[in-house]
Amino acid sequence: MPFSSLPEHLADWGHRLTAAPVYLPAGDALQPATSLPFAAGYLVLMGESLSRDQLLATVKQLAERGVQWALLTPFTLAETEVVVLALSAYDSELVAWCKQQTWPLDAVHIERLPTQSQPGLILMDMDSTAIQIECIDEIARLAGVGEQVSAVTAAAMQGKLEFADSLRNRVALLKGAPVSILDTVAANMPLMPGLTLLVDGAQAAGWKVAIASGGFTRFAGKLQQELGLDHIEANEMGVEGETLSGLVHGRIVDSQVKAQTLQKLQADYGVAATQTVAIGDGANDLPMLKLAALGVAIHAKPIVREQAQVAIRQGDLETVLCLLQAGTRIDGLL
Repeated sequence: MPFSSLPEHLADWGHRLTAAPVYLPAGDALQPATSLPFAAGYLVLMGESLSRDQLLATVKQLAERGVQWALLTPFTLAETEVVVLALSAYDSELVAWCKQQTWPLDAVHIERLPTQSQPGLILMDMDSTAIQIECIDEIARLAGVGEQVSAVTAAAMQGKLEFADSLRNRVALLKGAPVSILDTVAANMPLMPGLTLLVDGAQAAGWKVAIASGGFTRFAGKLQQELGLDHIEANEMGVEGETLSGLVHGRIVDSQVKAQTLQKLQADYGVAATQTVAIGDGANDLPMLKLAALGVAIHAKPIVREQAQVAIRQGDLETVLCLLQAGTRIDGLL
């Protein structure tokens, strides 16, 4: 079946590619196969409307690098179309190429993907990852010190300040603010698009889902209750009577604590290291992103996009579930 005879939109390919789960290139044609001939790496394209031209541009890039490929039948999850290519080699420069594309889609190149056919663990950041706001910035805005706190938050997330000190400095500015502000912010936390789908889809497959946040237990606890999360790790905001004390109680959940939480939960839940996923957006998330089998930077700061395995710029948390389902399909063909 030649490429030229396939529809322009990849969402329509499933109706034509029904002979087999895998297709191999043969000149300009695609030949059906029953198993993957390559398993050295994978390239995944995800977007709301994938096109034949985007795929052709991708396989042209692979040809220039001498990488062979096999095409898995495209699938759709909710609003996201997904194409998976199994590759004959993993190329670190191809990771950079994927991150540099300006298409209205996300391209991911990785050596291995976790699978939903085995137990796994997702550990994610909260602020600007699981939810669309930075809670401390919202508290500060209501307390009348929004600009000062937001500036420090931005610098900390970009890796320009040490996180623990920056958090203490920001919380100190909140001293004397009414505790009721916390309830106001907690009642108005917009979830990141795709969060509920990701949590429900992962837990339905027997996965554990947890949060490790440099934010606060008041907000992480609300998410845990609403979504049925398996664990939360966050900071405790100090309170004196009806006002905030300006202090953080106990150990601060910084970058190292996040990484340690991933290791501890992996051991506690008996999850294989190859079945761990970490998701975040700030510099303090990098250690856990690098430690996980699949580290996903979601709408992240530049330093995080550059260093993470996977950088999602166009899609939302739904794309993480797409990657897990891609891994499951791959696992069934190996």
